[in-house]
Amino acid sequence: MKRLVVLGGGESGVGAAILAKAKGMDVFLSDSGTIAEHYRDMLDDEGIAWEHGGHTPELILNADEVVKSPGIPPSVPLVAELTAKGIPVISEIEFAGRYTDAKMVCITGSNGKTTTTLLTYHILRKAGINAGLAGNVGRSLALQVAREQHDVYVIELSSFQLENMYRFKANIAVILNITPDHLDRYDHEMQNYINAKFRILQNLTPRDAFIYWQDDPVIRRQLERVTTEARLFPFAEHQEENTTAYIDAEDRLFLNSGSEAFTMPRADLALSGLHNLFNSMAAGLSACLLDIRKDDIRRALSDFEGVEHRLEPVATVDGVKYINDSKATNVNSCWYALESMPGAGVILILGGKDKGNDYSEIMPLVREKVKAIVAMGVDNSKIVNYFGTEVTVHDTHSLEEAVATCRSIAVEGDTVLLSPCCASFDLFRSYEDRGCRFKDAVKKLQNR
Repeated sequence: MKRLVVLGGGESGVGAAILAKAKGMDVFLSDSGTIAEHYRDMLDDEGIAWEHGGHTPELILNADEVVKSPGIPPSVPLVAELTAKGIPVISEIEFAGRYTDAKMVCITGSNGKTTTTLLTYHILRKAGINAGLAGNVGRSLALQVAREQHDVYVIELSSFQLENMYRFKANIAVILNITPDHLDRYDHEMQNYINAKFRILQNLTPRDAFIYWQDDPVIRRQLERVTTEARLFPFAEHQEENTTAYIDAEDRLFLNSGSEAFTMPRADLALSGLHNLFNSMAAGLSACLLDIRKDDIRRALSDFEGVEHRLEPVATVDGVKYINDSKATNVNSCWYALESMPGAGVILILGGKDKGNDYSEIMPLVREKVKAIVAMGVDNSKIVNYFGTEVTVHDTHSLEEAVATCRSIAVEGDTVLLSPCCASFDLFRSYEDRGCRFKDAVKKLQNR
């Protein structure tokens, strides 16, 4: 009997353990932290042995194969020891992909992948397709493969998940963009991060499709180094050579997947902003390649409600708009948020756990649109030093202090934008926690 060990007791790990048990394997799950109660109950219900609060090496190093949570870096000693012993270490997506023949729409990018994944899923569901949602959003692919049957899976893939994928194959692979992110995980070498993202192209055949942003300089350079047999479907804001999605001269979204062309007025798209235009193009092309009816695509692109914590309007208080963009955990994501702001008068909340950020990318937009920066973090010195000569920077160390500062300096017509550029782990449990607490704080302003 094959022995499978799962490292990590979150959504992906528990799903992998349940699928392994369903396939008749000897399964053991280990987590160095605390496994949430509902996941412990799921493991107990399946009769799966588990431990938390630390790893027992002798119960792990005897594995035939290991499924590793994407949050565990490959450099940790236990993983290094597994590798040294020649024990294969794979991802939950790699493992689950062995047991399903469903079509796979796989989406990655430094920014926009959650919105594009949810939008693609929304289009398919509205069209009556039996689709599953997995990866960084939804439930684990492994759990769905174990307990359900879908014809198509729409999967958001981070670079961390792609690291341990080897034979898994997408039918439609999407790279939205690549900008510096998580460089602390990749020895502060951008090329290592790029290589991880491009693993999404592994194993593509001439029947498969690769959708990508044609004007992304990083993607463009990498495509000069790597090759793929897949059909190429580049998108851009304006028509260029070989572009398959763009805005035409009549301000319409134009999509051409090789069959009948698709158009709809840009004004009818539910999502605004240049970044969301690209997200809509990628989702629309994916849907066209899956032969979804054009009317279904139009309807879904026009009624999608967006993603929580991504340019989410919270409230208008005393004529000041408050926008929750807590999901902006890197500089490029903040750039897109600022680009979508209609004019000057932005009070920008930045700060958190810095991941080696280079803020020069947003400086032109800061000069153009930002009247003040409110730094919110344990250590704001990098933000204060970088922006302090260009704009007023307020140094705060809690969300409550940051929101109160914004209220004191904002005037009617201003916009308070929480778009932090940083991870949340200095003051918050997650970007979701940060966003929810921001929304709660704004709602309290309404009640005063």
